[in-house]
Amino acid sequence: MSPKELLYIEDALGHTKQIKTVCCDLSNQLGDTELSNFVSQIAQKQQQTFDRFYGLL
Repeated sequence: MSPKELLYIEDALGHTKQIKTVCCDLSNQLGDTELSNFVSQIAQKQQQTFDRFYGLL
């Protein structure tokens, strides 16, 4: 893997982790249960994306 490709994967990992954190925080603050569950699902999908990118290393 080239250094440029590694930097791309590291960047993608950082972005997916940040999105997951924001979604988890938002989900905990939402009063609407349905909306909170939807945002939690987005957080879970971000975790799956993180895991896939991490698997490339």
